[in-house]
Parts: sequence; structure tokens; C-alpha cells
Amino acid sequence: MMLTDQSILDRATINRLPDDVLVEIFHSYVNHSGIGTNGWHTLVHVCQNWRYIVFASPHRLNLRLLYTGKRPVSEIQDVWPTLPVVIIHGLNLSKSWGNIAAALESDHHDRICEIDLFLIPTSEWERLAAAMQKPFPELTLLRFGVAENSATSLPDSLLGGSAPLLKELSLRNCLFPGIPKVILSANLLVVLNLWFIPDSCYISSRDLGTALSVTSGLETLRLRFQSPQYPESRPHPPLTRSVLPALTHLYFRGVHEYLEVLLAPIEAPLLNTIDVTFYMDLHFVLPQLHRLISHAEWFKTCDRAIVRTSDDAIQIAIFRDTIQYPELLLEIRCRHLDWQLASLAQICSSSFPLLSTFVQLNILDDAPQSHWKVDMETTTQWLDLLDPLTAVKDRRLSDQVARHVCQALEELADEKVTEVLPALQNIFLRGLGPLESVPEYIEGFVAARQLSGYPVAVHRWE
Repeated sequence: MMLTDQSILDRATINRLPDDVLVEIFHSYVNHSGIGTNGWHTLVHVCQNWRYIVFASPHRLNLRLLYTGKRPVSEIQDVWPTLPVVIIHGLNLSKSWGNIAAALESDHHDRICEIDLFLIPTSEWERLAAAMQKPFPELTLLRFGVAENSATSLPDSLLGGSAPLLKELSLRNCLFPGIPKVILSANLLVVLNLWFIPDSCYISSRDLGTALSVTSGLETLRLRFQSPQYPESRPHPPLTRSVLPALTHLYFRGVHEYLEVLLAPIEAPLLNTIDVTFYMDLHFVLPQLHRLISHAEWFKTCDRAIVRTSDDAIQIAIFRDTIQYPELLLEIRCRHLDWQLASLAQICSSSFPLLSTFVQLNILDDAPQSHWKVDMETTTQWLDLLDPLTAVKDRRLSDQVARHVCQALEELADEKVTEVLPALQNIFLRGLGPLESVPEYIEGFVAARQLSGYPVAVHRWE
């Protein structure tokens, strides 16, 4: 009998596909449809055959039970087969903390593969912290932290001091003395986030650096301290140099001495994103940070920089090609303009490895008029900041900045007018009218450059 096209289509149902093909379809659905950890629930309710196929492929489909504490964990275990458990606190479920603590305390803790509890109320903290003092042999992710302004420390025996399968460790408003020991045991660690490290939970930069030296798979390192405390005072003997071959992202907020000791033994050749905020200091000496930047190939093609000042900080953002977001961001937290300029000039001294690659420099401001002042000291500091930028061809200045920077340049002696920004060809001024001539405050500099044979054109910046 001849089959029609329609009859062929009627016979080609999904249930006629081999089980291994169905598994791949289910894998795509569960992992790429954005339906979350419990997305496989829909599949097992379609028919008995699909239910069998799903539960027969727990690893390929990454089957896990999502537990939010809404009901006692025993009720969940009675419904589903034995699977890894993900514990995360459900939104607006204030009464669920007791159930979550009971799940951590239960004999089934060896099935827990992820714990995501970031906003623990202080009333629940002690019980939950106590429940975490034993090994969790299947744990791959731990996000743990108390609510804002409730910083505390964890006992030294968190996770039993060992986490062999851990891939992400994120702590917020808390830390514990035994963290180097846990990191040393976490051979698979990919992400380490220590947010808002309280003063009471200080960890030695040397001890942390030693622990990080064995994390060959670490890709992301984020450290943020709550305050500019640095109790270490004695010099440290040098550590053996180690390579973190997978590290690509570095985020730090704290005092620069801590970061320098931490980075001293580390090489990170694939580093491509640095976001560093320093608390104010009178003397910034950063040879280790400079070394790390200079040894990372990614930064060598950065050609654009933006300096931005505000009423409480100054920062330099460094960009590569036409990428919108900075590969390198350095910020200094301080209020006075003269301190801001002096600090950034120290960081961006002649030893800073990228300065000779910048061909475009933007200087912007987000500060009120009261932030600005003109005196001999700030004039000198502007020149100190600009002096190492020998390759800059285009410079863009916002309203407040233009008058102060240009005034600093006008005060250069004739023989030095080409020494600062020697490659400069164009100045773009925001606020310049379309038919306006060169502003009076920059006339002298433009004329001096013209006479020296290194002319500079002034343009309107939209």
C-alpha cells in the first residue's frame, strides 16, 4: 500500500524516536530553555515512558531537587527518587528558615550539592551556621551570608574544613579563619567571592595568597572589605611564584598593601578584566599590580582611557578597541580634588604598563562646582597626571574639566609645551558652540603648539 505524505507525518511522532535521541532533546529543553532547576518536572508528568527515560539519565539531564523550605524536606523526599538537592531560600517565605536548617541537619546532607542562602536574618544565623560545621561531600556551590549590617564570623570548622567538589564559594558579610584550609581542599574551585569582609573576620593576605596558589582552575576572584583596615605591619618573605592559568576576572576593594601582598606570588597570563577600588592613601606603590597587568596579553591592545572625577572618588577606565565596557577600572575613594589627582598620578606613573598605548583620553566629571578649585598645587597635579600619556592624539574634556586642564597647559613654558601630550592633535570640548572660536582659556596653549610645529585643533564635542 502506498503511504501518503500525511500518513507518514502521522506516524513520525516524537515517541517513535530512540531513547538516546529523546534524552538529547530533553537535555536541550532542561539546560537551555531557562526554566530553572526543576524544569524536568514537566517532562516526567507527560507519560510513564518519559518518566522512565528522565530518571534513567540523571547525570546527562543534571537532575536535582530544588528545595526552598516551603515544606519539610521529608515530604519532598517521599515524592521524588533519590537525587542531589539544591537548597535556596524562597522569596517571602520567612517561616521556611526552620525547614532549611532541618534539611542541613538531616542525615540527607550528603545529597546537598548547592546551598544558596545570602540574606540570612540574624535570628536564624546561629542554627544555620552550626548546621554547616560538617562535611558536605557533594557540595559544588556555597553562597552564604547574613543580611546587611549584620557582619559576623563563622566557626573555623565550616564544611568540616574540606570541600573537594566545590566550584563556587561566595560569602557575604561573614568570613571564617579556616577559609585558606577550605580553599586548599577545593581543587575544582572556579569562583571565589568574599563580599563585605568585616574587620572582625580579617584574613591574612599571605595566607590567602598561599591558598590561591593551588587553585589552577580559578577563573573569578572577588574580594571586598568593609573598611580600610590593614592590621598586617611586618614585611612578608617572598612566596614561590605560582601560575593561575585560568584566572580571567579580578575584583578588589580595600587597601592597596593587601592586594600587593596577595598578588606577589601570582601570575595570571589570561587575565582580561580588572576592577580595583582602593581606599585613600598618601603613597600608592603598586609594583605587583603593574606586573600582573604588563604580563597579561589582553591589555596590550587597550588604546582608550576615561578619567572621571566625582565628589567622593576618581577613577580611570581603560578600554580595548570599540568594546563598551572597560577591561581595566581603577578607582580611589577620597573627596578632595587635589588628593584625587595626586593619588591617580601616583598610580599612573611612568611605571604603569599601559600608558604608552592610549591614543584617546577623555576626562569627565560628576562633581558639583564646589568640588573644583584652581591653585598652583592642583595645576601641577594635572600636569603630573598627563605627563606619562605620550601617545594620546585625541583628548575630550567635559565642561568643568576643560578650563582647569587647559589652564594647567597654558602655564607651561614655551620650551615645555610639546613635552606634555607630545602626540596630541585634537582637543574636543563639550559645550563649545558650533560657530564659536577657540575659547580664551586655551588660546595660549593652541598658539604655542602652532609655533612649535605641533599644531592642535579644537573641536566641538557633542
